[in-house]
Amino acid sequence: NKYYLRMGFKFAIDRGGTFTDVYAENPDGSKVVYKLLSVDNHYQDAPSEAIRRLMSKFYGVEVSYPIDASDIDWIRMGTTVATNALLERKGEPIVFCVTKGFKDLLHIGNQARPSIFDLKCEFPEVLYSDVVEINERVVPVLKKESEDDDNASKVIVEKVIDEDEVRGQLKAVKARGINSIAVALMHSYCYSEHENAVAKVAEELGFSNISLSHRVMEMVKIVARGHTACADAYLTPHIQVYLSKFVKNFKDNLKRVKLLFMKSDGGLTPASSFTGSHAILSGPAGGVVGYARTSHDDTPQVGFDMGGTSTDVSRYAGVYEHVFEATTAGITIQAPQLDINTVAAGGGSCLAFRAGLFVVGPESAGAHPGPTCYNKGGPLTVTDANLILGRLRPEYFPNIFGPNEDEPLNVTATISKFNELTETVNKYLNKSMTMEEVALGFIVVANETMCRPIRALTQGKGYDTAEHALACFGGAGGQHACSIARSLGIKTVFVHKYSSILSAYGMALADVVVDEQRYCGVHFEPDHFPKIDSLIESLKRLCSLRLQKQGFTRSKLVPYLHLRYEGTDTALMCPAKHLDATCSTGDYVASLEHQYKSEFGFVLQNRAVVVDDVRIRGIGESEVKLSRKRGFNSNAEADYKEIDVYFQDGCHRSKLLPLDGVQPGTEIAGPAILLDKNSTILVEPSSSAVITQEGDVRIDVGGDIKSLSTELDPIILSIFSHRFMSIAEQMGRVLQRTSISVNIKERLDFSCAMFDACGGLVANAPHIPVHLGAMQEAVQFQLKHLGSDLKDGDVILSNHPSAGGSHLPDMTVITPVFWPGTEDPVFFVASRGHHADIGGLTPGSMPPMSKTLEDEGACVYSFKLVKEGIFDEEGVTEILMSPGRLPGNSGTRNLSDNLSDLKAQVAANHKGIVLIKGLIKEYSLDIVQSYMMFIQNTAENSVRELIKEVSAKTMARCGKHELYAEDQLDDGSPIVLSVKLNPNGSALFDFTGTSSQVVGNLNAPRAITMSALIYCLRCMVGYDIPLNQGCLIPIQTVIPAGSVLDPHPGAAVIGGNILTSQRIVDVIFKAFGVCAASQGCMNNITYGSEEGGCYETVGGGAGAGPTWHGRSGCHTHMTNTRITDPEIIENRYPVIIEEFNLRPGSGGKGNFNGGDGLIRKTRFRRKQTLCCLTERRSTGPYGMNGGQPGKKGRNTLIKHSTGHHINMGSKCAVDVEPGDVFVLETPGGGGWGKPGEADTNDTSREELKCKSAALKGSVHEYKRMQESA
Repeated sequence: NKYYLRMGFKFAIDRGGTFTDVYAENPDGSKVVYKLLSVDNHYQDAPSEAIRRLMSKFYGVEVSYPIDASDIDWIRMGTTVATNALLERKGEPIVFCVTKGFKDLLHIGNQARPSIFDLKCEFPEVLYSDVVEINERVVPVLKKESEDDDNASKVIVEKVIDEDEVRGQLKAVKARGINSIAVALMHSYCYSEHENAVAKVAEELGFSNISLSHRVMEMVKIVARGHTACADAYLTPHIQVYLSKFVKNFKDNLKRVKLLFMKSDGGLTPASSFTGSHAILSGPAGGVVGYARTSHDDTPQVGFDMGGTSTDVSRYAGVYEHVFEATTAGITIQAPQLDINTVAAGGGSCLAFRAGLFVVGPESAGAHPGPTCYNKGGPLTVTDANLILGRLRPEYFPNIFGPNEDEPLNVTATISKFNELTETVNKYLNKSMTMEEVALGFIVVANETMCRPIRALTQGKGYDTAEHALACFGGAGGQHACSIARSLGIKTVFVHKYSSILSAYGMALADVVVDEQRYCGVHFEPDHFPKIDSLIESLKRLCSLRLQKQGFTRSKLVPYLHLRYEGTDTALMCPAKHLDATCSTGDYVASLEHQYKSEFGFVLQNRAVVVDDVRIRGIGESEVKLSRKRGFNSNAEADYKEIDVYFQDGCHRSKLLPLDGVQPGTEIAGPAILLDKNSTILVEPSSSAVITQEGDVRIDVGGDIKSLSTELDPIILSIFSHRFMSIAEQMGRVLQRTSISVNIKERLDFSCAMFDACGGLVANAPHIPVHLGAMQEAVQFQLKHLGSDLKDGDVILSNHPSAGGSHLPDMTVITPVFWPGTEDPVFFVASRGHHADIGGLTPGSMPPMSKTLEDEGACVYSFKLVKEGIFDEEGVTEILMSPGRLPGNSGTRNLSDNLSDLKAQVAANHKGIVLIKGLIKEYSLDIVQSYMMFIQNTAENSVRELIKEVSAKTMARCGKHELYAEDQLDDGSPIVLSVKLNPNGSALFDFTGTSSQVVGNLNAPRAITMSALIYCLRCMVGYDIPLNQGCLIPIQTVIPAGSVLDPHPGAAVIGGNILTSQRIVDVIFKAFGVCAASQGCMNNITYGSEEGGCYETVGGGAGAGPTWHGRSGCHTHMTNTRITDPEIIENRYPVIIEEFNLRPGSGGKGNFNGGDGLIRKTRFRRKQTLCCLTERRSTGPYGMNGGQPGKKGRNTLIKHSTGHHINMGSKCAVDVEPGDVFVLETPGGGGWGKPGEADTNDTSREELKCKSAALKGSVHEYKRMQESA
């Protein structure tokens, strides 16, 4: 043993929420895999217990606590301790110190609500327990016309910090028992003195943890930086407590053992440097490193890690893909993280049958109560479905289930519940499906749910999914890998021999990584190369020193520049491409161009490049070396027994064999089940598995897609629902990649959709409320208008309200699609994007005082943008410049962006055509068209069920089936709605009595009313349904011609889209008694000059409901636009944000209170024009059931020269001078019920009580950005 002990033990441990996985190397070189429960009454700490047990087994004697660590070489760990504390809000109580005027900044965040159809507007709570406003202020130097952009890194100290005042504030906090502090002051990324001063005082007062935003992550954007500092302060003490308990289980507290932890970026760091903001993906990151280091040859890999609650997907093609800003549990973290995308589908995902659709997730049964077969009263889940199909074998599971955790899996309970569900399905569909067919249906739908993010991660970024291999790991993934790979066109699945503990194994293989990052803020040009080089060298020295302290005499130091094109928000972290004269460390612009073109399809020519940050990644390489052999003996055979397993073509006799008895080189033809100690691998019919020389499993995927008929199959219907939405999403990805304007590329203000042969909407993505269903009218108008003149190769441009448009900046591009052997289009695709300028009275084409449609820019009824494959640039240029012929108007002010974005919309449509034609080739035209109709029928049935329910409740409450509501705009124009409900599930929405069209721009095209209707219906349904033409089939509408909701062709409409749309929603919800009115406004504010300007919409208060308080300070209903970070605003525009807080007391009082509005004070630093386009300035948002109305909004200008306060009214355009202050006070939401009285009139629908997974990753971020456009 003395010889062996020269090497020492090595432990790599992944402490997950349910299980702790261990990979260990003993002193004799033998390797051990171990798994135990993370929480158990028999021991205090799972990682320590695992180490004790494994050392005991090696020595042959029982090792006791505290463990003698003298024979341990190193311990590497990943842990969910930080993630769970964040999800469950169980971190350290903290105080958040922020610049005066911004105490509610993190509550407001980006003001976009997480789920656009959630009337409760539920947000995760902020992390801090208390807030201290620091009376200091730093502002950027005002850029002069003669100076370049690099002055953005210089500041003016307007208010010096008073340390004595801070000391008094923090003393009071300390007295309340708070010992952890987070500090985020305006512009501290480039001026840290004030944050350091706060830290100095906090240290003197004895605060145990101090997280300064500029130290945690020195990047611009105070909201993200503040969230990151708070997460660090909230989680780091929690981690330190855990570490302290862990090391106490060892003699000498592991002082002579290398204790390393996995960070979110896939690198290891010493325990002393392991902080909360870098710990969020500690466990999952190990899995990515594991498959990247073991599976990768020259084939790109898709990582597929399926767990109980959710599934993580990622991609590796020779380099790790990182993101530098991501949101977890509502907290935006600015830190390098591997791009791991979580989808809410796992073994514990709940199964439901709704309106003819098989639904899997997003709710999960979790570990407790768990699936039905756990025998703790849980719901049916994916695990239960696999059990029914014979893919899980109860005899191979330990007796750890039931109330006392001493029973086997309860197959009988699962069969009983599945029989009930099968009866429900058959009754609804009038079919006779077997229990196994129903179970298989849910598995197929679960697989398609997991395919969508993989397509987004590959196809959505320009990669061919079929050219990847699927690297499968995690306990549940092996049962689904073959089917998922086949659906994606992937031919190879790779399952490592340590797949069930791959995250732990990845930690053994990972490198030690240190990062240093600093703000730079200069242009990438020769004059600034010395500054860039100097910063790179100083950060290299810091990284090298940190690695040397950890014993690395040689290290790899990789410099990166965080680059963006001037005028854009999309910054990319770029390594040097190659050495040349541009900069001493390499050509970073070449790297930017390569990445930008890969991501977006083009580069921006003749555009300056800005260096936001300099980053150095220092790497100390792992000591664990891998063998890359992949040889095998094709003559090997394996013993097996046969069992019954169900697949899509019925029951198959299938091989069942444990993997530990299979020799390398064995080839196993499917169907087969391979059993590992901790996982099950399903090899489907027509596929085959090979055991490699190293004991890994490679599956060659075969088999064809099942042939279908045009008869409705509810399982296939659920698949087509995902496929249709995936096509619309991929169109959106292409549009974002190929567009050039900030509005479309970065704010993602666009929608893409597909339509049937009659122009009926089939699928729309993303779900921007004001776009819902609106494009359908545009497509149907062109179909009727052009008729037989629609030819193959034509692309139509339209934006006119009378032709199905919303407002003029929303340009709609429509492409008819033909199929061989058909004369007429078989379907249509369309994309609608908000163009930043199309001419008119004011820059931005949103004039607050417009009187006619021509004032608002270029109008297009119907124009063939592409005719027989030729893009008509000359014709569309003439249209876009035509407003300039009118007095006081201008043509488009940015023609090149218009043309580029229109070409991007054409490209997006083309992508949709290619994908739908691929679907037709896969299934046939008849089947695709049939399922387009079936998916519309599903939406129709969902709305009919809603109307039946509301009709019954209305009759019980009022004795009639009629509803009525009325509200008015600020000018007194009424919007009136009568609803007649039919018990059979149809309804008449009659707007007779609504005002005639108005002189201003509050007129709303018909398409806006239809969008508002679909939005309201979806909110009231309460669960996900396909949002398509079917939603409106049960609805008959009467909208008087010439009214404010269906104006004459020349009426101005810009305010109708952004203001009247909100009032339509208020009236509909008022009629149905769903909730009190929300702020009822988008608060459109524009300021600027001929050199450029800023346009923003600002949130307010949400209305209360029968069971909830209204959310304060967020966008509601028909908009969900993100607001620009205050630091970005002050760097780009000549303004200072003096205050951005909640407006206390503005929400209406009630048994449930309405949400408070916002107050935003903007000080102007130059002469410019201020435009306001707002509502709810004369009447406050109504309360319901005795609740009080919210306070109305107010727009005030404070003149610097006189001090006078001027009420600006709801709509105006005024010139402002330097020093003038604009005070925007947005409306609060209405209250519900009389204060203090419980409300028994609950019109809310029942909701599932299961848990949902915390979604994350670039795909989820993209969806969030789309839905907040």
